[in-house]
Amino acid sequence: MNSFRLENIQLVTAGQILKNYGILVQEGKIAALYPLEKCPAIKSPVIDGKNKYALPGLIDLHIHGFAGHGPELGTVEELLLMSSELAKQGVTAFCPTLYCAKPNDMENLLTKLTPAFGKETGAKLIGFHLEGPFISPNKPGVMKPQDIAPADVKVLEKLYQAAQGHIASMTLAPELKNIGPIIEFCKAHAILMQGGHTNATYEEFLQGAKRGIRHATHAFNAMSPLLQRAPGASGAVLMTPEISCEIIADGIHVHPALVNFLCRVKPTEKVVLVTDALLPTGQTKGPFFANGEEVVFDGGVWKRKADGVIAGSALTMTRGIKNLVDFGLSLSQAVQYASTNPAQLIGLKNTGKLEVGYQADIALLDENFNPVQTFIRGKNVR
Repeated sequence: MNSFRLENIQLVTAGQILKNYGILVQEGKIAALYPLEKCPAIKSPVIDGKNKYALPGLIDLHIHGFAGHGPELGTVEELLLMSSELAKQGVTAFCPTLYCAKPNDMENLLTKLTPAFGKETGAKLIGFHLEGPFISPNKPGVMKPQDIAPADVKVLEKLYQAAQGHIASMTLAPELKNIGPIIEFCKAHAILMQGGHTNATYEEFLQGAKRGIRHATHAFNAMSPLLQRAPGASGAVLMTPEISCEIIADGIHVHPALVNFLCRVKPTEKVVLVTDALLPTGQTKGPFFANGEEVVFDGGVWKRKADGVIAGSALTMTRGIKNLVDFGLSLSQAVQYASTNPAQLIGLKNTGKLEVGYQADIALLDENFNPVQTFIRGKNVR
């Protein structure tokens, strides 16, 4: 069923929340938005929204895995299971993110995973996000230093071919030698370039932005810090309105006060909520593994068991929205970060908003922002 009326909802739109509203869905698209007293005279099945928040489906552009499933496991089945599990969390589209690895290993992984595109029944696969291999050896985060590769456009060409063109975005360090041909290839093939895992100076990052690297991977993490005489990549991201950025809003990767400050100084359309969640996020029984290493859940994040270093996030998109509201943002602004902005940034058409003519990608959340029901193109996937 992809034609129905979803009624008795709190409709979350840009700048406001409309209570006692309904959405008319016809053939998987939004045909009308209306207050209940002005219900259109069209016979359709009615779904009672039970006064839940209705917002555009959530879009996660940076996620390594969920519920024990993810691209690192190297099978179509695992990627499709990840898609199904994410749909239960209100996510309607996502970019499966590959860790930095040796180029041949990334190429082989892409070859194995690419047949999943078009087979998903849950959250839609937008395209791969490659977090490497052209990153700074000085800012590896938890990436394995031995896997970092020098910038080489021939390597990227092979990765692109292995993915059959399904590369949506790529994290790279703008200061690397020979990064120019990489930038030009990404421009020519509509690959979103993200400055990240970078030790760039303020000037080098801005130069990268002029060349086309206008988005930043997990702001403030794995990038040169803001210092009084050396603003670094962090300063460039914070102070340049034209540069958009990801934010991991778990309150641990970035202090809540700094998240709030970033959201006040950046144009609203330039911030994108991501989870950067690791494969065991959502699992309840261990042992837990991510990127080939055992991790433990400690202090709200995943840490490597071997040395206690933060390995990545355990965030979900709905929890990220709740956190942003707790940090002082409006619900409408948080939803823009989670739906509208990522859709526009990655080039998705007719999605990311609840507007007439848009796809009926809808997430219902309860008063505590827990996911209740998800519709993808009007189909109930939970």
